[in-house]
Amino acid sequence: MQIGIIKETVHNDTRVAISPDVAKKFVKFGYELFIETDAGNNANFSNENYRDVGVNVVSLDEVYRQSEIFIKIHAPSEDELSKIPDGSTLVSMVWPRQNEDLLKKYADKKLSVIAMDSIPRISRAQKMDVLSSMSNISGYRAVVEASSYFGRFLGGQITAAGKINPAKVLIIGAGVAGLSAIGAANNMGAIVRAFDTRGDAREQVESMDAEFLEVKIEEDGNSDNGYAKTMSKEFIEAEMALFLEQAKEVDIIITTALIPGKPAPKLITKEMVQAMRKGSVIVDLASEQGGNCELTVKGEVANEYGVSIVGFYDLPARLPEQASQLYGSNIAHLFDDLTPNKDGEINIDFDDEVIRGATVVKNGEITFPPPPIKVSRVAKREAKEEVVVKEKKKSMISSSFVALVVVSALTLYLGSVAPSEFLSHFIVFVLSCFVGYQVIWNITPALHTPLMSVTNAISGIIVLGGLVQMSSSSSLSIIVASIAIFIATINIVGGFFVTNKTLKMFQR
Repeated sequence: MQIGIIKETVHNDTRVAISPDVAKKFVKFGYELFIETDAGNNANFSNENYRDVGVNVVSLDEVYRQSEIFIKIHAPSEDELSKIPDGSTLVSMVWPRQNEDLLKKYADKKLSVIAMDSIPRISRAQKMDVLSSMSNISGYRAVVEASSYFGRFLGGQITAAGKINPAKVLIIGAGVAGLSAIGAANNMGAIVRAFDTRGDAREQVESMDAEFLEVKIEEDGNSDNGYAKTMSKEFIEAEMALFLEQAKEVDIIITTALIPGKPAPKLITKEMVQAMRKGSVIVDLASEQGGNCELTVKGEVANEYGVSIVGFYDLPARLPEQASQLYGSNIAHLFDDLTPNKDGEINIDFDDEVIRGATVVKNGEITFPPPPIKVSRVAKREAKEEVVVKEKKKSMISSSFVALVVVSALTLYLGSVAPSEFLSHFIVFVLSCFVGYQVIWNITPALHTPLMSVTNAISGIIVLGGLVQMSSSSSLSIIVASIAIFIATINIVGGFFVTNKTLKMFQR
């Protein structure tokens, strides 16, 4: 089958749906590719780059005439849709929840439409998740834009001319875009704070060396679709009070909050903007869906009360080469599943939950919304493994009980027939094992890894025992004690050496 790629015209997007590197994968899948002349120029991909990997570079009319499958980033415009042949397959971002009328137009042309923005958010589909790929770029670029309009260093410096304090950055929403922004802001030396309604985000935020902010109301924002859910009125009031307090302190606010199928929630009010210092910056990544800030102007930079409010919604297109590469890779992973025989023939298999979830129209029939995703085989296997583990635990407990009974019976027998001296020595032996175990395993690994702290604790006990034996009258005991002290000391010194080398691996 033939695949057509045309130049993006919506918002003057500088990206292209498939890069030359990705195009090679489609050739291996058995497809023949046609791309509009100069479609990749704005992303730094020349016509020659495409020809070198076997792509046909032709006129726009020729792309429409030759192709059976069309791959785009944005949904086609009215003019583009009219030129797509009936019965074709379209792969692009469609936003079916917001564009139900558009689905009817696709159905009228008997198209099959795969919406890349509707890829189910499950583990197996992460490699096809274009929303995560583009959000990753948006988060990084948001920090770059914020730094540009902030007009000062983000990192602190001490110079001969004086001290420069680091900027304070607040990131609202710790999804893919938020975490990317945290990483970029940290790398630039800023003090980073982050907020998210989902409790699971705390560990991710703190692992990236940012401070996680929270309200005192216990309520979790996790949902089944991977996005945050709408919170209660009490939680929202506490949340807004927190944002107002932070607005007075921070220099930059980056908002990323979105709820699928709904306008972006308003999180930054006019009062909060007024509370910010002059020269501060707000970057609103939700501007295309109405914005998280009340004063955001879609696609523009507004200046209100001395605060720059960046409302750009084309941030991925501001890094077109990288964005095109990632988008194309996501598409290639999808076509890897759509072409099971690698013969250049597309197979929209509704038994595949990922393909079913992303297909919004099939052969002119609207198939959106998809049915809820069933429990996967992986989940079922994990459930079975959990049952097996529980059975093993029960078996181990039974075995331990039997062993305890046998040991107790053996001890009672030895106590009845053995001399009294044996019993007293045996009790000392058991107590020493118990005390030694507690001493060793309760060592806090403050300067070492847990394993190294245990080995050094054992070596320390050996050194102590050897020193006690040094006062023995037996020459053999003294020699053995000396050897033990020497070897244990080597182990202790080596433990500190290895720990020091390990710590240096994490230093810049």
